[in-house]
Amino acid sequence: MTRIASCAAWAVVVATAACQSGPPSTAPIPVSAPLAARLAPAVRAVDSAVAAGTFPGAVVAVSIRGERYVYGSGRLGQDDPTRPDGQTVYDMASLTKVVALTTLAMMAVDEGRLDLDAPVVRYLPRFATGLGAKDRVTVRDLLLHDSGMHAHRPLWLQARGRSGAIHAALISDLDTLPGARMVYSDLGAITLATILESVYGKRIDKLFAERVARPLLLHRTRYLPPTSWRGVIAPTEQDPWRGRMLRGEVHDENASRLGGASGHAGLFSDAEDALRFGEWALAGAKGASVEGAPPPPKGFTTWTVRQDRPVGSSRGLGWDTPSGISSSGTIMSARSFGHTGFTGTSLWIDPTRDVVIVLLTNRVHPTRNTPQFGQIRGVVADAVMRALFPDAMPRSATGGN
Repeated sequence: MTRIASCAAWAVVVATAACQSGPPSTAPIPVSAPLAARLAPAVRAVDSAVAAGTFPGAVVAVSIRGERYVYGSGRLGQDDPTRPDGQTVYDMASLTKVVALTTLAMMAVDEGRLDLDAPVVRYLPRFATGLGAKDRVTVRDLLLHDSGMHAHRPLWLQARGRSGAIHAALISDLDTLPGARMVYSDLGAITLATILESVYGKRIDKLFAERVARPLLLHRTRYLPPTSWRGVIAPTEQDPWRGRMLRGEVHDENASRLGGASGHAGLFSDAEDALRFGEWALAGAKGASVEGAPPPPKGFTTWTVRQDRPVGSSRGLGWDTPSGISSSGTIMSARSFGHTGFTGTSLWIDPTRDVVIVLLTNRVHPTRNTPQFGQIRGVVADAVMRALFPDAMPRSATGGN
């Protein structure tokens, strides 16, 4: 069943929920019927993954040159047979790093509040505490994941409260010299979020709501969703630390210790909002804008291209680019940019072909032990791209990365 067939029914559900103080009532985005027919292979890929038990359910959303398609498959969870929809809310996990953190950092640079090449200690003097050349770590290093900070630290076990967890992250020893190697670091994202909170004097959830979600009309994208949203949120994991099935509560333990509002995780959204954001980011990468939305920050393109720093790294500034066996598949161009989230989410954007691909799943439900998840993001991306561009060659065959 396509999104078109379910639009009317979903509108009734949303209107009813709104009367009950549920999620905000928003009209489903227009969907192209011809595009739906072309994307049948991608639908089969998602349905097959659900049938194989890769995840309980999923939503794939595609935009190409203004045409949109949204498709939901499977069920919300083991105990909820509701079929996911374009307005089903998912825990976005590390997509928070680009949708919230990187976007806010771009805006701060645009406004002269943030200098990418300034040392972190200029904004956060206590960051100097800890072993390693911490005075040499720059804001740019945090975005490139080459700051030398450790990838992870169990702050939820080591610190009390949000302020204690932030402090523990900031004074952590470095693992290596700044700029020496790329290590994907949640601690670095927590540090950058703390800088932004310092320069704006507001917590990141407030900043995101005021400066990104509301201006872009992202009605179902936010930190800390209210309990009234619970019925349309896909559950994640039966969490041994919290002793309950998580539904509408951030999956990431460190983000939970940070009060549910962090730069590395904490954002919830649906596929339709993610597609809207992706179209805005696509316009920004092309130096353009989207009608009815504020213009993307200047220099957006620079943030989304591979920086090759350290040499060989696939990272842009905050964003990632395709490399090897990628969640973007093999056909999206080397100019593509995107990101993934641990819960089973991904967003990839190809400015050379005007394509946005969103895949939202709750592959951590009821447990994160899902080895069969594997390369499903890339499989779905390739199915979409082959359907849209049947003559396209893999990147490796065309000199791409």
